[in-house]
Amino acid sequence: MSSESKVPAPQPVPARPGRKLGPIADTVGSSHRAWLEHARDQYLASGLTLSELGLRVPLAKSKLSELLRGLGLYPRWEVIYRLSAELDMPLIPLYRLWRQAALDAQKTYEWVQRCSDKSALTAPQPNPPVAHEPFRRTVEGGYRRYAQAFLTDAPCDAAVDDTFDILWLSWNSALASPDIRRYAWKILRATVMAKTPHLDGWPELVPAAFDTVAVRRLTRSTDPAEQLAESLELFRAIGRLPANLQDVMVLRHLCGNTVEESSALLGVPPPMVRSDERHARRILFPPPESEGPIE
Repeated sequence: MSSESKVPAPQPVPARPGRKLGPIADTVGSSHRAWLEHARDQYLASGLTLSELGLRVPLAKSKLSELLRGLGLYPRWEVIYRLSAELDMPLIPLYRLWRQAALDAQKTYEWVQRCSDKSALTAPQPNPPVAHEPFRRTVEGGYRRYAQAFLTDAPCDAAVDDTFDILWLSWNSALASPDIRRYAWKILRATVMAKTPHLDGWPELVPAAFDTVAVRRLTRSTDPAEQLAESLELFRAIGRLPANLQDVMVLRHLCGNTVEESSALLGVPPPMVRSDERHARRILFPPPESEGPIE
């Protein structure tokens, strides 16, 4: 990773004439947003105006603006392929995220096949960055166990695969971050949460968590948290913890990770894992109120 760790300092983005690009629409799904955010970042870093980029794609300025905001119809692959060439986006992870987002948008496999320019993927494509695959092999098992606490099989697989595709797209930003493990974990968490059913704004662990091997193993322990791990109330309570406390409790008591393993996945020091776990336990298992002095 040392050869890739020297990332040049970001250059100032040149000012653009004309109207500023509007925000991504609230209706855009998580897989669509994943590749769209990267496309917008690349566009903003390019210094091109919408008019200039539209001439290169080619696409009308108004349609290009809609595409970069996630408005209108879901874009066909041939358009995104031309955009990727102009904005220097890795084609393979971009295509996989585009395809997943198309299926999430209720497009059929036939539509995906029909509008995909398969010839664009038959030519030799660049491999992932040198350190991407070793990093994936190191953390993928832990990522999958975490995702399984929230998601059933197919959505779980999609969330993990999307995470590593997004990480590939944003690899330079990951290398420039203080800790690549922490950077990647934030992608995983956001991807899993976007696919997780929510109740009253809180993620639901109950349906998926009951399927985890860790839960069946931990119910035989004498530890208070582990004894209650199969209870609906505890699952709901964990789902309502702040994000950092929730992640530690899921990793420690649903996935069965050690403090050191949890630390390596989260990208935070072991003392922080222990502190978050103590804080979470005080919330989940508050001590009984003192009865006061006996007179």
